[in-house]
Amino acid sequence: MGFFNLILSLKALFIKYRAVVKFIFTFLVVYVVFSLLYHFYLEFSEGSKFYPDYITHLVAKQTEDLLNGFGYSAQVLPHPDEPSMKVVVNGSYVARVIEGCNAASVIILFVSFVVAFSGKLKTTLFFMLSGSVLIYTVNLIRIAIICIALYHYPEHQEFLHGVLFPAIIYGMVFLLWIFWVNRFSNLKNKHG
Repeated sequence: MGFFNLILSLKALFIKYRAVVKFIFTFLVVYVVFSLLYHFYLEFSEGSKFYPDYITHLVAKQTEDLLNGFGYSAQVLPHPDEPSMKVVVNGSYVARVIEGCNAASVIILFVSFVVAFSGKLKTTLFFMLSGSVLIYTVNLIRIAIICIALYHYPEHQEFLHGVLFPAIIYGMVFLLWIFWVNRFSNLKNKHG
């Protein structure tokens, strides 16, 4: 009888918290699928003419363009010892752009959350696309500014790279999520 009661209790909990379970399941499925696709992309990119991979290469080159646009003499070069791009500002090596800097993982996290709290299909797709473009753009600006900050204040590297600049990108993603849930998701439509 104890096992049967346990099953009934679990069923009652599942019914009571169906929305939470659906959110977690949807989030995890979308996150795992996109993460696997991204992993395969990285595997496929090995040996490509765009070092270390196309997205990271593009982010590094666009960072170089931004830095030059800000009036600095910037150059981005393939790192000889690791899969990254070296960022040189006014002749000083200040940073490297690695795969983790390209915002792809952050965009996967963002999209997974939006899908898990989906709204109308058209609105959801538009928000995912526009949010992803915003994250990508802010990330580029963030990398350029951290390069400038590291050029001028190299002694603050740990704080700048480890605290301040991650807070900018993840804080923006959090604010986008809050905006999405409060404005467009089905959860808002059901409870608002």
